Amino acid sequence: MHPISWADFEKVLIVAGTVTQVEPFPEARKPAYKVWVDFGPYGEKKTSAQVSALYAPQDLVGRQVVGVINFPEKQIGPFRSQFLLTGFPTEDGVVVTTLERPVPNGTRMA
Repeated sequence: MHPISWADFEKVLIVAGTVTQVEPFPEARKPAYKVWVDFGPYGEKKTSAQVSALYAPQDLVGRQVVGVINFPEKQIGPFRSQFLLTGFPTEDGVVVTTLERPVPNGTRMA
């Protein structure tokens, strides 16, 4: 990996949001959910997330998560993904990035 500058990091809009809805995504090639997150002033955005190995839908709704919201939208089968839900891959599945304490939706990572 090459080092990046602070200016490069500032280009990535990494913000906190609260999961409002989770649905199965049976059309996805790999097991995934459709996930909607309220990012406060940035609005509600949706994504496809391969997190079903470790989480049931009810485990995610109401949790604050971390998303990258300024990537271009991506078509995933019949679904349009509007942000990247961040997480860490493990042998058991992806561990979703969550917050230790609540912050206002839309708070930007610093």
